[in-house]
Amino acid sequence: MAEVPQKNLSAQIPRAIFRLQMVSGWRRAGIAFFAGAVAALSLAPIYALPLLVVGFCILIVLIDGSKRAKHPKRAAFSVGWFFGFGYFLVGLYWMALSFLVQAEQFAWMAPFAMMGLPAFLGIFTGAATLVASLFWRPGWQRIVIFAAIWVVFEYLRGHILTGLPWNLTGQALAGTAVGAQTAAWYGAYGLSLVTILLSAAPAAGLALPFKIRNLYAGLFTGIVGTALLFAIGALRLALPEPAPDGQNILRIVQPNIPQREKIDPEMWGRNFNRQLDLSRGEVPADARVFIIWPENGVPLLNEAKTALSILSEELPENAVLIAGAVRRSRGDDGTDQYFNSIALTPHTPAGRQVVAFYDKHHLVPFGEYLPFYDLLNIVGLAQLTPYGNAGFVAGSGPVVMNAGGPSFSPLICYEVIFPGRMYPKGERPEWLLTVTNDAWFGDSSGPRQHLDQARLRSIETGLPMARSANTGISAVIDAKGRILARVKLYQSGRIEAALPPALARPLYDRFGDWLFALMVAACLVTSMDWKKRNKRLQ
Repeated sequence: MAEVPQKNLSAQIPRAIFRLQMVSGWRRAGIAFFAGAVAALSLAPIYALPLLVVGFCILIVLIDGSKRAKHPKRAAFSVGWFFGFGYFLVGLYWMALSFLVQAEQFAWMAPFAMMGLPAFLGIFTGAATLVASLFWRPGWQRIVIFAAIWVVFEYLRGHILTGLPWNLTGQALAGTAVGAQTAAWYGAYGLSLVTILLSAAPAAGLALPFKIRNLYAGLFTGIVGTALLFAIGALRLALPEPAPDGQNILRIVQPNIPQREKIDPEMWGRNFNRQLDLSRGEVPADARVFIIWPENGVPLLNEAKTALSILSEELPENAVLIAGAVRRSRGDDGTDQYFNSIALTPHTPAGRQVVAFYDKHHLVPFGEYLPFYDLLNIVGLAQLTPYGNAGFVAGSGPVVMNAGGPSFSPLICYEVIFPGRMYPKGERPEWLLTVTNDAWFGDSSGPRQHLDQARLRSIETGLPMARSANTGISAVIDAKGRILARVKLYQSGRIEAALPPALARPLYDRFGDWLFALMVAACLVTSMDWKKRNKRLQ
């Protein structure tokens, strides 16, 4: 009885593979789009990891079919572009929601943003499948080639035109700390490579001539490899680590202020008081307390003498307020310049004072500054940017800050998505701090995906992170990426927790993306057809 299903399977699968390889035109584009959209459901908040397998296996078979097309290169690029368009449309739809906050001005732009960004990012996925098709090999070799070239283009996506490494494939494993632990060795891009190899492994058997043993081998490789990845993660999490010393306390504030109220200057006083109410409370006299307010929590704090006086009276003297702020300074041309900043505000003998600023250095194009300002201003797009004509001015780069107690590296919102750029080289802090405002994006996938990327940065650096969001998901993340405490999306509240300890520097923090580069090189070398190469050399 057991042989009948296997015989049916052996007959049906080759026909399905052949039909999928032979599709063309809009049917091929539609299937590629569907595969990408399905693969995106492996990311937050759904984490349907088996769908990543479905999506990539379909894509591999479509690339196989592109070799039969009248224009193979065009077909290979097309399936990759439509896959990417579906992947990013489902994964990044929420970016269009920011245009609805001030709908009377910007709602007309939402469809263009929702479709335009995935269309642009699809160029990277299309280029990846095109290049991979040029080096295509039969059987398992094409899986390794595909994975290596795909992650090279993910790396390029994370760096070209200021970069957008959002929803890297490996981020599908960041929904839990256990699945993402190996990022401590080879970072987010290395995790993507491993994720694709495991997800696409069953496609090693989805080729013609079809052999069911190859399909079983691919499934076995994917399942066992995934189990091993999670077992390694569980083992690393079980290793002993230092305990918190209890002398450094985090008080993380999430005020949950609606975005329209947050950007309204007439509401700044009320917003200030809401955050202050969540910050009050005594703490042990022998402890150092870090009170953390979210991005743009107190615009122009250093100019607000009344606010500083109130903070002096209301906050404990042994507390340091670290607040998202907007800073204003006079430029060389005599005009005001504005910076998206973090203000370090300890209690001093003269009262509470802003003693240092960190200015965000990696700004969001079109959201915080306007590239090609003179040109785009002509068509009326200058209104997209806050403060001043061309938006915020970029800071000089990452810094390490100290106001007594353990040093920290501050990050503002978007900056946390970039692997390996947490602090200046050679100046490792003792913890990471992130302030953000995800209220722009509603109750969507975006804030959850943002949190997953913060988790990866802690794993990669071996440093704990304190994360304060206006709304989003405020959290304390330990040095292995475990979320120890959180305030949920669209809730007001605060977290009070001891600062987790830092760990010894992981491999990724020491060597950056070099191990990832070696992994890609190893994939390319092992997938070469050495028999043909040796014949040519003879």
